[in-house]
Amino acid sequence: MKRLLLLSNSSIPSEPYFNWGKPFVKSFLGSGKIKVLFIPYAGVTMSYDEYTKTVSDVFSSIGHEIVGIHEYADPKKAIEECEALAVGGGNTFRLFQQLQELDLMDTMNNRINAGTPYMGWSAGSNTTCPNLFTTNDMPIVQPQSFDGLGQIPFQLNVHYSNASISGHGGETRDTRLKEFKVLHPDTNLIGLRECSLIEIKGDRYFLKGRGNTMKLFRNDGNHEEIGEGEFNPNAWV
Repeated sequence: MKRLLLLSNSSIPSEPYFNWGKPFVKSFLGSGKIKVLFIPYAGVTMSYDEYTKTVSDVFSSIGHEIVGIHEYADPKKAIEECEALAVGGGNTFRLFQQLQELDLMDTMNNRINAGTPYMGWSAGSNTTCPNLFTTNDMPIVQPQSFDGLGQIPFQLNVHYSNASISGHGGETRDTRLKEFKVLHPDTNLIGLRECSLIEIKGDRYFLKGRGNTMKLFRNDGNHEEIGEGEFNPNAWV
């Protein structure tokens, strides 16, 4: 049975790193110490060692061990042998570039399909989508392809907010996502607000978090707010 935990964000300014998501990760992994393989490739402004240490501090506080994929001579073998996968946030273009250059996408999918738990936040959640199209990140590098893992049948826009900045003439997030829907009308799109996550158990989907709704974008502009609890993406039209 596939098991995925897809968080919109890892941190919020008013709280310690990963504070809001930690209880959900603890519940997702369950009891018993698990060695989690962490993929820090989306990190750009910190070293992989620094990023891994930051995440390790969080996971060790709930009884689990983190080891960075960059510490292995053979990253593909590391994925094949890991007990669980965690993919951190940062720049999604950089993450895709590294995963593709190292030929890790198929190996990741094989493990996820076999039931290996997968946790992602921000860019790590984007990676499970069919494509890269709805990331918020700047294309600071060019990946070989925009094809994602395709583990979910819809696109995510993480950190979703349609807030506008006073005096700023640029497009809102909704305007940018509307552009995607115009060019991809048959692809479902979810705006996943901060402090929200999607948990997947086999073919069952659950929105969890701190009471937020998520936004299903519709081609006609009649978008739908979906509340916490179980939802069925196959029912979306």
